[in-house]
Amino acid sequence: MRDVASIAGVSHQTVSRVINNSPNVKAAVREKVQQTIDALGYVPNSAARRMGGNRSYLILAINDRQRTYDNWRAGRGNDWVDQMLYGGMTECEARGYHLVFELIDTQPEKAQGQLSKVISELRPDGVILTPPHSENAALTDLLKEFGIACARIGKREGGAFVDVCMDEAGAGFEAARHLADLGHRQIAYLAGSPFYGNSMMRLDGYRDLLQERSLPFRSDWIGKGDFKFDTAITVVKKWLSHKECPTAIIADNDQMAFAVLHVADRLGLKIPRDLSLVSLEDTPGVRLSVPPMTAIRQPTADMIAKACGGLIAESSGKSARGKYELPFELVKRESTASAP
Repeated sequence: MRDVASIAGVSHQTVSRVINNSPNVKAAVREKVQQTIDALGYVPNSAARRMGGNRSYLILAINDRQRTYDNWRAGRGNDWVDQMLYGGMTECEARGYHLVFELIDTQPEKAQGQLSKVISELRPDGVILTPPHSENAALTDLLKEFGIACARIGKREGGAFVDVCMDEAGAGFEAARHLADLGHRQIAYLAGSPFYGNSMMRLDGYRDLLQERSLPFRSDWIGKGDFKFDTAITVVKKWLSHKECPTAIIADNDQMAFAVLHVADRLGLKIPRDLSLVSLEDTPGVRLSVPPMTAIRQPTADMIAKACGGLIAESSGKSARGKYELPFELVKRESTASAP
């Protein structure tokens, strides 16, 4: 740092302010210091930075342990985690921070102890809770006790938290509206897990559209797919084998949407000629499926980046608490068409 300061002709305190993105540094001075840092290849020592102040320069993001491991073991990958790491790591790197990713059980009796252990070991400046952990008040209470800033993905209350979300109900509503605009009246819904509040909000949006358009609501066309391919197979097979079957299906994630493709193919149904399909996730696989799937694209990377930015601001003494809602996008592809 002294070398950088000497060559740039500034104090080492100014170099420190540039590294930490602190205010009160003129743009020209900041640019000169940054050019010197780049030229020398200077990298701040994280351990020294932690010892020199009350910050760790670490942001901790946690995810559902069992569901993440299940997807990895099955070889299905996990695009949610990919997008989460992409958004979080990019934002942290740009601000001189590091993102640490941990898996925590969703069972309340396990989650609190596991999170407490990780916090004690790492002492992060902020913690990102993703669904369903963001619904667990015991975890937010724990973070308050530790005095650690918290960002919650999928929550929309703000208050003492950095809450980052998308319009979940709006996503379910938009998917159903797209199908209704194509003339579909028999629209079924493959729901995720009731333990995920955002999943239930999407279902509410679907119901709202049916009510607005005076379309029939059937409880037997709300399938409990639990975000799983195998579970969805059983539900969809029952639907499509019945004499009176839906002409369109909305799936709460891509794995369940792929289950619809498989069952339809086995029964000799063509998508979208006989059955339209919309997914509420949009991982890379839906773009390569046959046919490519119409989907709601979630702003996952942007939400995690926003959460990281808010927590980093909080750690530097700037208030960033509140609700931040980011837009989703309906991407129309070849799995939806006019009702048969």
